[in-house]
Amino acid sequence: MSIIKDTGQYALLMYRVFAVPDRGRMFWRQFPKELEKLGLASLPIVIIISVFIGAIMTIQTKLNTENPLLPTYSTGLVTRDTLLLEFSSTIMCLILAGKVGSNIASEIGTMRITEQIDAIEIMGVNSANYLILPKITAFVVMMPFLVIFSMAIGLFGGYLVGVFGDIITTADYLLGIQYAFIPYYVFYSVVKSLVFAFLISSVASYYGYYAYGGALNVGKASTNAVVNSSILILFFNLLITNLMLN
Repeated sequence: MSIIKDTGQYALLMYRVFAVPDRGRMFWRQFPKELEKLGLASLPIVIIISVFIGAIMTIQTKLNTENPLLPTYSTGLVTRDTLLLEFSSTIMCLILAGKVGSNIASEIGTMRITEQIDAIEIMGVNSANYLILPKITAFVVMMPFLVIFSMAIGLFGGYLVGVFGDIITTADYLLGIQYAFIPYYVFYSVVKSLVFAFLISSVASYYGYYAYGGALNVGKASTNAVVNSSILILFFNLLITNLMLN
């Protein structure tokens, strides 16, 4: 019954969130701030994780495919397709669910327990729309750029292995990442990232918005937001993959 109740509450909250803003000017004032806080502030962790994962994947793929029957470009090809199909969209979104999701849930949850949301409601403002819509919109707008940036940085991390190591030559690696490239894979990852960005921001907003009690409840709301958004990401990853790649 708790799942049915949460689903119903979430649907009603989203209905309020996507209502026409009471003051469009306030939305456009908040939107750039959320772009910076949720999107640009996530760039450092995206860069660090992507460059190391790209390098590690290149090394592991090369070491596990040392077979004279395999072409020399197979390492770059496997690294490229793994980054494009799964890491830069799904795994990166799971990581950002921890960073961005907990940030949104704790921020809105703190406003709830300190009665700031109640004060906004008393003034006749749609608090759900005012607080949540800029966050969801900003994160959905920024996520495709973060995913594409992660792809590029991950491939660059693999290239660094060829430059500074003797595991693979840069010529073989570059041939691999160019060989039989399928642009549809990028489109597929971008579509997934849009869905995942909406799930992360909306689920985190839901748990923060309905956080009651004290500071302990804000912590629980953040934890629930990260766990549940991660589960939904995995579920929708399976669903979208079946729909778009089958």
